[in-house]
Amino acid sequence: MFCLEKIQQEIQLARLDGWLLYDFRNSNPLARRVVGLSDALFLSRRWFYFIPAQGEPMKIVHRIEPHSLAGLPGRELVYLTWQELEQSVAAALASAKAIAMEYSPGNAIPYLSRVDAGTLEMVRKTGVAVVSSGDLSQVFESCLSQEQWSLHLEAARHTATAYDVVFAAIASAIRGKREMRESMVIQMILDHFKKNGLVTDHPPICGVGPHSGDPHYSTSPATDSPIREGDFILVDLWGKMAHPQGIYSDLTWTGFAGKKAPNHLNTVFQIVAKARDSAIQKVRDAFASGIPLEGWEVDKAARRVITDCGYGPAFCHRTGHSIGKETHGNGANMDGLETQDTRKVLPSSLFSVEPGIYLPEFGVRSEVNVFVHPDSKVEVTGPAPQANIVPILAKY
Repeated sequence: MFCLEKIQQEIQLARLDGWLLYDFRNSNPLARRVVGLSDALFLSRRWFYFIPAQGEPMKIVHRIEPHSLAGLPGRELVYLTWQELEQSVAAALASAKAIAMEYSPGNAIPYLSRVDAGTLEMVRKTGVAVVSSGDLSQVFESCLSQEQWSLHLEAARHTATAYDVVFAAIASAIRGKREMRESMVIQMILDHFKKNGLVTDHPPICGVGPHSGDPHYSTSPATDSPIREGDFILVDLWGKMAHPQGIYSDLTWTGFAGKKAPNHLNTVFQIVAKARDSAIQKVRDAFASGIPLEGWEVDKAARRVITDCGYGPAFCHRTGHSIGKETHGNGANMDGLETQDTRKVLPSSLFSVEPGIYLPEFGVRSEVNVFVHPDSKVEVTGPAPQANIVPILAKY
Protein backbone atom coordinates (compact mmCIF):
# COMPACT_ATOMS: atom_id res chain seq x y z
CA MET A 1 0.00 0.00 0.00
CA PHE A 2 1.35 3.43 -1.00
CA CYS A 3 2.43 5.52 1.98
CA LEU A 4 3.96 8.90 1.14
CA GLU A 5 5.13 9.53 4.69
CA LYS A 6 7.06 6.25 4.81
CA ILE A 7 8.66 6.82 1.40
CA GLN A 8 9.75 10.34 2.30
CA GLN A 9 11.17 9.09 5.57
CA GLU A 10 13.32 6.54 3.70
CA ILE A 11 14.44 9.18 1.17
CA GLN A 12 15.59 11.37 4.05
CA LEU A 13 17.45 8.46 5.66
CA ALA A 14 19.22 7.91 2.34
CA ARG A 15 20.25 11.60 2.38
CA LEU A 16 18.70 12.25 -1.01
CA ASP A 17 16.54 15.07 -2.33
CA GLY A 18 14.01 12.75 -3.88
CA TRP A 19 13.11 9.61 -5.79
CA LEU A 20 12.12 9.83 -9.45
CA LEU A 21 9.95 6.87 -10.45
CA TYR A 22 9.58 6.23 -14.16
CA ASP A 23 7.92 3.65 -16.39
CA PHE A 24 7.28 3.05 -20.06
CA ARG A 25 5.09 0.12 -21.11
CA ASN A 26 5.71 -1.89 -17.94
CA SER A 27 9.50 -1.64 -18.24
CA ASN A 28 9.90 -0.80 -14.55
CA PRO A 29 7.90 -3.12 -12.30
CA LEU A 30 9.70 -1.74 -9.25
CA ALA A 31 8.34 1.75 -9.87
CA ARG A 32 4.86 0.42 -10.59
CA ARG A 33 4.80 -1.50 -7.32
CA VAL A 34 5.99 1.44 -5.26
CA VAL A 35 3.15 3.62 -6.55
CA GLY A 36 0.65 0.75 -6.45
CA LEU A 37 -0.20 0.34 -10.14
CA SER A 38 -1.80 -2.99 -11.00
CA ASP A 39 0.24 -5.34 -13.17
CA ALA A 40 -2.84 -5.63 -15.36
CA LEU A 41 -2.96 -1.88 -16.08
CA PHE A 42 -1.25 -1.19 -19.40
CA LEU A 43 -0.11 2.39 -20.05
CA SER A 44 1.23 3.23 -23.49
CA ARG A 45 2.94 6.54 -22.66
CA ARG A 46 5.81 7.50 -20.38
CA TRP A 47 5.04 8.67 -16.87
CA PHE A 48 7.19 10.06 -14.08
CA TYR A 49 6.40 10.48 -10.41
CA PHE A 50 8.80 12.58 -8.37
CA ILE A 51 8.66 12.15 -4.61
CA PRO A 52 10.74 14.83 -2.87
CA ALA A 53 12.30 14.24 0.53
CA GLN A 54 9.82 16.81 1.82
CA GLY A 55 6.82 18.48 0.30
CA GLU A 56 4.36 17.68 -2.45
CA PRO A 57 5.09 15.02 -5.13
CA MET A 58 4.76 15.81 -8.83
CA LYS A 59 3.08 13.64 -11.46
CA ILE A 60 4.11 13.85 -15.11
CA VAL A 61 1.62 12.19 -17.48
CA HIS A 62 0.74 12.30 -21.16
CA ARG A 63 -2.36 14.08 -22.43
CA ILE A 64 -3.68 10.81 -23.89
CA GLU A 65 -3.45 9.15 -20.46
CA PRO A 66 -4.01 12.01 -18.00
CA HIS A 67 -5.44 9.74 -15.30
CA SER A 68 -2.47 7.34 -15.21
CA LEU A 69 -1.50 8.36 -11.67
CA ALA A 70 -4.86 9.71 -10.57
CA GLY A 71 -4.89 7.84 -7.27
CA LEU A 72 -1.61 9.34 -6.07
CA PRO A 73 -1.09 12.60 -4.19
CA GLY A 74 0.70 15.50 -5.82
CA ARG A 75 0.54 18.21 -8.45
CA GLU A 76 0.03 17.07 -12.03
CA LEU A 77 1.99 18.19 -15.08
CA VAL A 78 0.47 17.09 -18.39
CA TYR A 79 2.67 16.94 -21.49
CA LEU A 80 2.01 16.33 -25.16
CA THR A 81 5.27 16.93 -27.02
CA TRP A 82 8.69 15.59 -26.17
CA GLN A 83 9.80 19.13 -25.47
CA GLU A 84 7.03 19.53 -22.90
CA LEU A 85 8.06 16.23 -21.33
CA GLU A 86 11.65 17.39 -20.85
CA GLN A 87 10.45 20.74 -19.53
CA SER A 88 8.17 19.00 -17.03
CA VAL A 89 10.98 16.76 -15.77
CA ALA A 90 13.23 19.80 -15.38
CA ALA A 91 10.49 21.66 -13.48
CA ALA A 92 9.87 18.73 -11.13
CA LEU A 93 13.58 18.43 -10.34
CA ALA A 94 14.32 22.16 -10.17
CA SER A 95 15.24 22.18 -6.47
CA ALA A 96 16.90 18.74 -6.35
CA LYS A 97 20.61 17.98 -6.41
CA ALA A 98 20.71 14.20 -5.90
CA ILE A 99 17.89 11.76 -6.64
CA ALA A 100 17.36 8.00 -6.85
CA MET A 101 16.22 6.03 -9.87
CA GLU A 102 16.08 2.31 -10.76
CA TYR A 103 19.51 2.06 -12.28
CA SER A 104 22.76 0.30 -11.46
CA PRO A 105 26.16 1.86 -12.27
CA GLY A 106 27.79 -0.21 -14.99
CA ASN A 107 24.71 -2.46 -14.93
CA ALA A 108 26.45 -4.26 -12.07
CA ILE A 109 23.07 -5.43 -10.72
CA PRO A 110 20.92 -6.04 -13.82
CA TYR A 111 17.86 -6.92 -11.71
CA LEU A 112 17.81 -3.28 -10.67
CA SER A 113 18.59 -1.64 -14.04
CA ARG A 114 15.09 -0.72 -15.17
CA VAL A 115 15.68 2.82 -16.48
CA ASP A 116 17.20 3.03 -19.96
CA ALA A 117 20.37 5.01 -20.67
CA GLY A 118 18.58 7.62 -22.79
CA THR A 119 16.13 8.48 -20.02
CA LEU A 120 19.03 8.80 -17.59
CA GLU A 121 20.74 11.18 -20.01
CA MET A 122 17.59 13.28 -20.21
CA VAL A 123 17.26 13.43 -16.43
CA ARG A 124 20.92 14.22 -15.85
CA LYS A 125 20.66 17.04 -18.39
CA THR A 126 18.65 18.92 -15.77
CA GLY A 127 21.76 19.05 -13.58
CA VAL A 128 20.80 16.48 -10.94
CA ALA A 129 22.99 13.59 -9.84
CA VAL A 130 21.27 10.21 -10.21
CA VAL A 131 22.13 7.41 -7.79
CA SER A 132 20.87 3.85 -7.57
CA SER A 133 17.59 3.25 -5.74
CA GLY A 134 18.81 -0.25 -4.83
CA ASP A 135 18.53 -0.09 -1.06
CA LEU A 136 15.63 2.38 -1.20
CA SER A 137 13.46 0.20 -3.44
CA GLN A 138 14.25 -2.87 -1.31
CA VAL A 139 12.42 -1.35 1.64
CA PHE A 140 9.18 -1.37 -0.34
CA GLU A 141 9.73 -4.44 -2.51
CA SER A 142 11.51 -7.08 -0.44
CA CYS A 143 10.52 -6.43 3.19
CA LEU A 144 7.65 -8.71 4.11
CA SER A 145 4.51 -7.65 5.92
CA GLN A 146 3.17 -9.78 8.76
CA GLU A 147 0.58 -11.23 6.38
CA GLN A 148 3.24 -12.12 3.82
CA TRP A 149 5.42 -13.70 6.50
CA SER A 150 2.53 -15.89 7.62
CA LEU A 151 1.78 -16.90 4.03
CA HIS A 152 5.43 -17.83 3.52
CA LEU A 153 5.40 -20.05 6.59
CA GLU A 154 2.26 -21.78 5.32
CA ALA A 155 3.89 -22.38 1.94
CA ALA A 156 7.04 -23.66 3.67
CA ARG A 157 5.06 -26.32 5.50
CA HIS A 158 3.68 -27.70 2.24
CA THR A 159 6.92 -27.51 0.29
CA ALA A 160 8.63 -29.45 3.08
CA THR A 161 6.03 -32.23 3.11
CA ALA A 162 6.34 -32.58 -0.67
CA TYR A 163 9.65 -34.34 -0.06
CA ASP A 164 7.98 -36.96 2.12
CA VAL A 165 5.47 -37.55 -0.66
CA VAL A 166 8.02 -38.06 -3.43
CA PHE A 167 10.65 -39.95 -1.43
CA ALA A 168 8.01 -42.34 -0.10
CA ALA A 169 6.69 -42.88 -3.63
CA ILE A 170 10.21 -43.57 -4.93
CA ALA A 171 10.81 -46.13 -2.17
CA SER A 172 7.47 -47.81 -2.84
CA ALA A 173 8.09 -48.00 -6.58
CA ILE A 174 11.55 -49.53 -6.14
CA ARG A 175 10.32 -52.14 -3.68
CA GLY A 176 7.37 -52.95 -5.90
CA LYS A 177 9.52 -52.99 -9.04
CA ARG A 178 7.28 -50.36 -10.62
CA GLU A 179 8.37 -47.59 -12.96
CA MET A 180 9.34 -44.23 -11.48
CA ARG A 181 10.73 -41.45 -13.64
CA GLU A 182 11.79 -37.83 -13.20
CA SER A 183 8.60 -36.62 -14.89
CA MET A 184 6.47 -38.65 -12.48
CA VAL A 185 8.19 -37.03 -9.48
CA ILE A 186 7.56 -33.60 -10.98
CA GLN A 187 3.87 -34.35 -11.48
CA MET A 188 3.54 -35.65 -7.91
CA ILE A 189 4.93 -32.36 -6.60
CA LEU A 190 2.57 -30.32 -8.77
CA ASP A 191 -0.37 -32.44 -7.58
CA HIS A 192 0.73 -31.95 -3.97
CA PHE A 193 0.87 -28.19 -4.52
CA LYS A 194 -2.60 -28.10 -6.07
CA LYS A 195 -4.06 -30.19 -3.26
CA ASN A 196 -2.66 -27.79 -0.65
CA GLY A 197 -3.47 -24.51 -2.39
CA LEU A 198 -0.02 -23.67 -3.76
CA VAL A 199 0.92 -22.30 -7.16
CA THR A 200 4.27 -22.12 -8.89
CA ASP A 201 5.70 -20.19 -11.83
CA HIS A 202 7.59 -23.16 -13.26
CA PRO A 203 7.70 -26.93 -12.75
CA PRO A 204 10.16 -28.22 -10.15
CA ILE A 205 13.47 -29.91 -10.91
CA CYS A 206 14.08 -33.61 -10.47
CA GLY A 207 17.58 -34.57 -11.56
CA VAL A 208 18.79 -38.16 -11.39
CA GLY A 209 22.52 -39.02 -11.47
CA PRO A 210 24.36 -36.84 -14.01
CA HIS A 211 21.25 -34.67 -14.45
CA SER A 212 21.71 -33.42 -10.86
CA GLY A 213 25.02 -31.88 -12.02
CA ASP A 214 23.10 -29.39 -14.19
CA PRO A 215 21.94 -26.55 -11.86
CA HIS A 216 18.98 -25.65 -14.11
CA TYR A 217 18.22 -29.08 -15.52
CA SER A 218 14.79 -29.42 -17.12
CA THR A 219 13.29 -32.85 -17.76
CA SER A 220 12.10 -33.41 -21.33
CA PRO A 221 10.73 -36.48 -23.12
CA ALA A 222 14.23 -37.08 -24.48
CA THR A 223 15.96 -36.86 -21.07
CA ASP A 224 13.30 -38.26 -18.72
CA SER A 225 15.37 -40.71 -16.66
CA PRO A 226 14.09 -43.68 -14.67
CA ILE A 227 14.88 -43.80 -10.95
CA ARG A 228 16.45 -47.08 -9.90
CA GLU A 229 17.96 -48.44 -6.74
CA GLY A 230 21.40 -46.91 -6.23
CA ASP A 231 20.56 -43.60 -7.95
CA PHE A 232 21.36 -40.17 -6.54
CA ILE A 233 18.46 -37.70 -6.81
CA LEU A 234 18.25 -33.91 -6.51
CA VAL A 235 14.82 -32.29 -6.09
CA ASP A 236 14.43 -28.52 -6.26
CA LEU A 237 10.90 -27.17 -5.73
CA TRP A 238 9.28 -23.82 -5.09
CA GLY A 239 5.71 -22.72 -4.48
CA LYS A 240 3.55 -20.08 -2.80
CA MET A 241 0.01 -19.94 -1.51
CA ALA A 242 -2.54 -18.95 -4.15
CA HIS A 243 -3.10 -15.56 -2.54
CA PRO A 244 -2.40 -12.04 -3.85
CA GLN A 245 0.23 -11.59 -1.12
CA GLY A 246 1.65 -15.12 -1.34
CA ILE A 247 5.41 -15.45 -0.81
CA TYR A 248 7.45 -18.33 -2.20
CA SER A 249 9.16 -21.11 -0.32
CA ASP A 250 12.10 -22.47 -2.34
CA LEU A 251 13.91 -25.64 -1.20
CA THR A 252 16.40 -28.16 -2.59
CA TRP A 253 17.04 -31.58 -1.02
CA THR A 254 18.98 -34.60 -2.19
CA GLY A 255 18.32 -38.29 -1.67
CA PHE A 256 19.88 -41.67 -2.43
CA ALA A 257 17.70 -44.53 -3.63
CA GLY A 258 19.24 -46.99 -1.22
CA LYS A 259 19.84 -47.57 2.47
CA LYS A 260 23.11 -45.61 2.73
CA ALA A 261 24.70 -43.11 0.37
CA PRO A 262 28.27 -43.94 -0.77
CA ASN A 263 31.18 -42.08 0.79
CA HIS A 264 32.01 -40.02 -2.30
CA LEU A 265 28.47 -38.58 -2.31
CA ASN A 266 28.53 -37.91 1.43
CA THR A 267 31.90 -36.15 1.21
CA VAL A 268 30.67 -33.65 -1.35
CA PHE A 269 27.36 -33.18 0.45
CA GLN A 270 29.08 -32.31 3.73
CA ILE A 271 31.21 -29.66 2.01
CA VAL A 272 28.07 -28.08 0.55
CA ALA A 273 26.31 -28.24 3.92
CA LYS A 274 29.28 -26.59 5.61
CA ALA A 275 29.22 -23.80 3.01
CA ARG A 276 25.47 -23.35 3.55
CA ASP A 277 25.88 -23.15 7.31
CA SER A 278 28.81 -20.74 6.99
CA ALA A 279 26.65 -18.36 4.95
CA ILE A 280 23.81 -18.56 7.49
CA GLN A 281 26.24 -17.90 10.34
CA LYS A 282 27.59 -14.86 8.49
CA VAL A 283 24.08 -13.41 8.46
CA ARG A 284 23.51 -14.21 12.13
CA ASP A 285 26.83 -12.71 13.22
CA ALA A 286 26.25 -9.51 11.26
CA PHE A 287 22.79 -8.88 12.65
CA ALA A 288 23.80 -9.86 16.19
CA SER A 289 26.59 -7.27 16.09
CA GLY A 290 24.61 -4.60 14.23
CA ILE A 291 27.16 -4.47 11.39
CA PRO A 292 25.60 -3.68 7.97
CA LEU A 293 25.71 -6.71 5.67
CA GLU A 294 25.78 -6.68 1.87
CA GLY A 295 24.67 -9.56 -0.33
CA TRP A 296 28.11 -10.33 -1.77
CA GLU A 297 29.51 -10.92 1.72
CA VAL A 298 27.13 -13.84 2.29
CA ASP A 299 28.20 -15.34 -1.03
CA LYS A 300 31.85 -14.97 -0.04
CA ALA A 301 31.32 -16.87 3.22
CA ALA A 302 29.87 -19.88 1.39
CA ARG A 303 32.21 -19.76 -1.59
CA ARG A 304 35.31 -19.71 0.60
CA VAL A 305 34.39 -23.10 2.11
CA ILE A 306 33.90 -24.76 -1.26
CA THR A 307 37.00 -23.16 -2.79
CA ASP A 308 39.19 -24.18 0.15
CA CYS A 309 38.07 -27.78 -0.38
CA GLY A 310 39.18 -27.68 -4.02
CA TYR A 311 35.77 -27.42 -5.68
CA GLY A 312 35.68 -23.68 -6.45
CA PRO A 313 35.10 -24.01 -10.22
CA ALA A 314 32.28 -26.50 -9.56
CA PHE A 315 30.26 -23.86 -7.66
CA CYS A 316 28.98 -22.07 -10.75
CA HIS A 317 26.17 -19.83 -9.47
CA ARG A 318 25.49 -17.29 -6.74
CA THR A 319 24.85 -18.46 -3.20
CA GLY A 320 21.29 -17.19 -3.00
CA HIS A 321 18.56 -14.90 -4.25
CA SER A 322 15.88 -12.66 -2.86
CA ILE A 323 12.49 -14.34 -2.40
CA GLY A 324 9.15 -12.55 -2.64
CA LYS A 325 5.98 -12.79 -4.68
CA GLU A 326 8.30 -14.12 -7.39
CA THR A 327 10.66 -17.00 -6.73
CA HIS A 328 13.52 -14.65 -7.56
CA GLY A 329 12.53 -11.44 -5.82
CA ASN A 330 13.78 -7.89 -6.24
CA GLY A 331 15.80 -7.55 -3.04
CA ALA A 332 19.48 -8.18 -2.40
CA ASN A 333 20.88 -11.40 -3.80
CA MET A 334 23.62 -13.33 -2.01
CA ASP A 335 25.95 -12.82 -4.92
CA GLY A 336 29.59 -11.94 -5.40
CA LEU A 337 30.05 -14.08 -8.51
CA GLU A 338 27.52 -13.23 -11.20
CA THR A 339 27.14 -9.70 -9.83
CA GLN A 340 28.77 -7.79 -7.00
CA ASP A 341 25.55 -7.22 -5.10
CA THR A 342 26.27 -4.35 -2.74
CA ARG A 343 22.67 -3.95 -1.65
CA LYS A 344 22.20 -4.35 2.08
CA VAL A 345 20.50 -7.39 3.59
CA LEU A 346 17.55 -5.76 5.36
CA PRO A 347 15.41 -6.72 8.34
CA SER A 348 12.11 -8.31 7.25
CA SER A 349 13.74 -9.68 4.09
CA LEU A 350 13.66 -13.29 2.89
CA PHE A 351 16.26 -14.97 0.71
CA SER A 352 17.66 -18.36 -0.25
CA VAL A 353 21.03 -19.81 0.70
CA GLU A 354 21.83 -22.59 -1.77
CA PRO A 355 25.49 -23.39 -2.44
CA GLY A 356 26.27 -26.31 -4.70
CA ILE A 357 28.99 -28.46 -6.23
CA TYR A 358 28.27 -29.70 -9.77
CA LEU A 359 30.29 -32.55 -11.25
CA PRO A 360 29.82 -34.61 -14.44
CA GLU A 361 28.61 -37.64 -12.47
CA PHE A 362 26.35 -35.85 -10.00
CA GLY A 363 25.65 -32.50 -8.38
CA VAL A 364 24.80 -31.51 -4.83
CA ARG A 365 22.84 -28.43 -3.79
CA SER A 366 21.37 -27.72 -0.37
CA GLU A 367 18.86 -24.88 -0.34
CA VAL A 368 17.18 -23.23 2.61
CA ASN A 369 15.26 -19.99 3.07
CA VAL A 370 16.46 -17.39 5.55
CA PHE A 371 14.34 -14.64 7.09
CA VAL A 372 15.67 -11.70 9.08
CA HIS A 373 13.06 -10.62 11.60
CA PRO A 374 12.48 -6.93 12.34
CA ASP A 375 14.29 -7.42 15.68
CA SER A 376 17.34 -8.83 13.78
CA LYS A 377 16.70 -12.45 14.76
CA VAL A 378 17.73 -14.71 11.87
CA GLU A 379 15.52 -17.73 11.16
CA VAL A 380 15.82 -20.62 8.72
CA THR A 381 12.24 -21.29 7.65
CA GLY A 382 10.66 -24.62 6.84
CA PRO A 383 12.39 -27.85 7.88
CA ALA A 384 15.76 -27.89 9.61
CA PRO A 385 18.61 -27.71 7.08
CA GLN A 386 19.38 -31.09 5.56
CA ALA A 387 22.16 -32.72 7.58
CA ASN A 388 22.77 -35.78 5.38
CA ILE A 389 21.72 -37.18 2.04
CA VAL A 390 18.33 -38.82 2.63
CA PRO A 391 18.70 -42.66 2.56
CA ILE A 392 15.36 -43.19 0.84
CA LEU A 393 15.07 -46.97 1.26
CA ALA A 394 16.10 -46.79 4.91
CA LYS A 395 13.82 -43.90 5.88
CA TYR A 396 10.70 -44.59 3.81
